[in-house]
Amino acid sequence: MPRMSVALFTRDLRVHDNPVLFEAASRGQVVPLFVVDDAAPRRFLRPNRAAFLADCLEELDGQLRERGGRLVVRRGDVVDEVCSVAAEVDADQVHLAVDVSGYAQARAEALTEALRAEGRELVMHRSSVNALSPGEVTPQDKDHFAVFTPHYRKWAQQPLRRPHGAPRSLDMPRIAAGELPKAADLCPGDRSPYLPRGGEGPARERLAAWIRKVDRYAEGHDSLDGDATSRLSPYLHFGCLSPVDVIHRVGHGTEGAEAFIRQMAWRDFHHQVLGARPDAAHRDYRSREDRWREDPEALEAWKQGRTGYPIVDAGMRQLTSEGWMHNRARLIVGSFLTKTLYLDWRHGARHFMDLLVDADVANNQLNWQWVAGTGTDTRPHRVLNPLTQAKRFDPGGDYVRRHVPELSSIEGAAVHEPWKLPDEVRDALNYPAPVVDLGEGLRRFREARGRD
Repeated sequence: MPRMSVALFTRDLRVHDNPVLFEAASRGQVVPLFVVDDAAPRRFLRPNRAAFLADCLEELDGQLRERGGRLVVRRGDVVDEVCSVAAEVDADQVHLAVDVSGYAQARAEALTEALRAEGRELVMHRSSVNALSPGEVTPQDKDHFAVFTPHYRKWAQQPLRRPHGAPRSLDMPRIAAGELPKAADLCPGDRSPYLPRGGEGPARERLAAWIRKVDRYAEGHDSLDGDATSRLSPYLHFGCLSPVDVIHRVGHGTEGAEAFIRQMAWRDFHHQVLGARPDAAHRDYRSREDRWREDPEALEAWKQGRTGYPIVDAGMRQLTSEGWMHNRARLIVGSFLTKTLYLDWRHGARHFMDLLVDADVANNQLNWQWVAGTGTDTRPHRVLNPLTQAKRFDPGGDYVRRHVPELSSIEGAAVHEPWKLPDEVRDALNYPAPVVDLGEGLRRFREARGRD
């Protein structure tokens, strides 16, 4: 009798370099399983990510069918559904990748106990969304690095495993597959109009095209007008790409490649922090004793991209239209919310979780804390002046004109300071006045943090 395994897909929606699928299939027969988790917190799956996830599952099913398998889909409580499928096919093992959120850790613990009670085993594999799993790189006598640079030094010294190939064929038992969910089944609601298509196929196509441009990454990745970023983050978040495979394919030796790999290390850094401190998803990693302001009108203006600062508004409107935002813009809009407006970073994190296709708990929450100065930033009181940032990273105003159409007729850098235009021009723009004076916002923040 062949040994039977269940390969439980979560955030590893691919067949190439998937340790869960590779190891489970190597034992004998395998059931590739995805459970639509009705018990997961609502913030985990919003309309944009639901649309992307539906694409990913359709693509994954197609890849599995090419190899003689298919994706089995169930809906309900993950523990109940996994145990039910394992019992139906008499699987002795369920394979699952490590994840770091408090919810994921609790899910793994519950699965371990429930399967053990039935005489089955949960086999945990390295994280599918990290190059190195949380806990593989630690400082002496501590469970995680609290500062990125020493983490990166040690991270960069570790040899990466070789990627697994995709299974050539799969041996599946007879079992009802269930229906692939549509986006509206996963989370109904309005979606951004210009979302990328999800799935391993589109991910690998984008990676192959971008590798040809990676040498320009070091000097161009902060440029808002040029947009030289990879845009791979949604595919990495859903595990359509293996970080290990990406790093091997990008390679080392050029300045651009090394700069990109450093950004991959940031992802691992945040995951190892959250893995050790799950409450950092909602509590300050390092409290600054902030007494955040409440200003619903300013918060709404920020969300809508109507703050009166074009570089901020361009970033927020890109988020609304694409479900994605350039990383430099994320820093600018985050600093503006938390330090210029002095509003709680959790408002921003929640809005990003609502719209970003690539939003996961570790990177979203800890990046927000970094920019708010309550996380791992070694310069927690820095403030990014949006005008300075605009002139440096969008000097000709192309990014602003691309995303703020009411300013598209303004030429050159003048687009960044529309309040300086002649009255008759400014009045015709239908563009708001600034919600706050930058000097006033800076003084308020310094007083709140005791930095006078």
